[in-house]
This record gives sequence, structure tokens and C-alpha cells, in this order.
Amino acid sequence: MAMRTPANAVPLVPPKPVAKVDNLRVRHSALVRATHWLTAASLIALLVSGVAILLAHPRLYWGETGAIGTPSLIDLPLPFMLTGQSGWGRYLHFLSAWIAVLTGTVYLVGGVRAHHFEDDLFRPAQPAKYTVVQRVTYAAVVFVLFPLMIWTGLAMSPAVTSVLPMLVTSMGGQQSARTIHFIVASVIVLFVVGHVAMVAFAGFSRHVRAMILGGEESASEVQT
Repeated sequence: MAMRTPANAVPLVPPKPVAKVDNLRVRHSALVRATHWLTAASLIALLVSGVAILLAHPRLYWGETGAIGTPSLIDLPLPFMLTGQSGWGRYLHFLSAWIAVLTGTVYLVGGVRAHHFEDDLFRPAQPAKYTVVQRVTYAAVVFVLFPLMIWTGLAMSPAVTSVLPMLVTSMGGQQSARTIHFIVASVIVLFVVGHVAMVAFAGFSRHVRAMILGGEESASEVQT
């Protein structure tokens, strides 16, 4: 005689396995982790080399030309150090910039393929992974500030602008591009400082571990 299944019975479906890495719940893919640390390293190199370049001439101008003896737009509170650091600073800045561009391109393509931007920023599911302020800030950095940094950086290169002059003319001149480049870089530095502060507030070692190993311990694992 066949036994009847109660109407309110819950089918015994095995739970979907959660991928783990060394007993850690997977949170960040290998692509995200690799691009995160490459970007962090390149940003540090860009900051150091950028300061070295600024020390050679810590004044900002607007227009096509600007030099000592001409009116400046902004006088930065930095000493003039005309020799010694500009050469290596420019070389390191150029190298780090291309590493950042290539890394950012890989991250952008990977994010689009994984629907990261669509699911987490533009049309997030509820409950959302990020707050509205976080989503707006993140989108502005990825899709506005970084492209503007690349644009103004290329606009300061005579070799590039000789082929694509609209890069610099759209900025109002080479010195205008340099000034915009500095302002955008300063905003990105503030963003990074805020990002590190939020990570520290939320649990620095736990989040850094997740970004290195690919995951974080689940609540049940922490309790046991």
C-alpha cells in the first residue's frame, strides 16, 4: 500500500553547496582580489611619483602654458626641488599609470561579464549590498574619476596629443589638463582614505583576510 505524503511536507532538497577556500566562505573572486591589489600598488606608486613630479614645479596654471614668472592658478604649499627627482618620478608615474589602466580594464570587463555593476550598483537586489551613498561614490570613482584621470594624463603627453589633439584642446590646454589631473587625483586619494577608514571600522583584519584569501569565516564557524 503506497503511503501518502502530507500536504505540508517540505521536500528534502539538499542545500546548495557553498564554495570554500581553507574553511572560508568565498566572498571575492580571484579576479577581484588580483585587480584590487594591483590597483592598490599602482596607486601608491602613482602617489609617490606624483608628489615627486609636483616638487619640481608645485604650481598649477590654466590654459596652454605656464612657467615661473607667469601668473599661477594655485600655488601648492610645497618647496621647489627642480632637480633630482623629476626623472625617476616621471618614469615611475608613466609605468604605474599603464599598470593601473590595464588592471582597471580587466576589472571592468570582468565586472560587466559577472553582472557586478548591474546587480550591486545600478539595479541592486534587496537587501542591497551597498548603501545609496556607497553605490553613487563607487560608480563615480569607477566611471567618472578614473576615466578623467586617464584622459587628462594622456592630454599632458605631447606624443599622444600630436596624434589626438582633441584630448588636450577639450581640456582647455596642457596646463588645464595638469590642474584637472591634480584635482581628480586629490579626490581619489580622499576616496581611498575613506575606503580604508570604513574597512578599519568594519573589521580591518577580517576584510583584508577576505581580500587576500577570497573569503571570510561564516558566523557559525566563528561561534564554534
